Amino acid sequence: MTQKHNYPQLIEIFDRCFYHDFQTRLIKGDDEPIYLPADESVDYHRVVFAHGYYASALHEISHWCIAGAERRKQVDFGYWYCPDGRDAQTQSQFESVEIKPQALEWMFCVAAGFPFNVSCDNLSGDCEPDRIAFQRRVHAQVMTYLEQGIPPRPARFIAELRTYYSMPPLTASQFPWPEDL
Repeated sequence: MTQKHNYPQLIEIFDRCFYHDFQTRLIKGDDEPIYLPADESVDYHRVVFAHGYYASALHEISHWCIAGAERRKQVDFGYWYCPDGRDAQTQSQFESVEIKPQALEWMFCVAAGFPFNVSCDNLSGDCEPDRIAFQRRVHAQVMTYLEQGIPPRPARFIAELRTYYSMPPLTASQFPWPEDL
């Protein structure tokens, strides 16, 4: 994490973007990330990211930006998740559901001037993920968003990040083809 990028900035930006309209806050967690809907003890929704890591916050925000209204009423959006240690078939399923979130995360990183690293998230698995092939799929989704339009919540967040960090509008040239990395 650089001096320029720290998690309190993201908390401030996220609150400004989403608290009023969505009663949702970005929260620094101590351990694993999780999404918690409002309940009897807390009257707002919480996007909890791991250990104060800037990249974790951006990734969890990307999942929140994809989740629809009904999903946002469920712990962790009611999504399937299989932890590190996946076999080849389960890794393939994991990567399929991670394409859109990681595409948004990459866009958030560029909007903030922060480095992006695609994550196959399977360090202990019995298969070696093909990071380049996965990043190509993520790249294709970024290009689709740029060509067809970014959905409203991530577009709002990207605009706020760009303003805060004084970054230019997003263009395809800011997202290199994975072989060029």
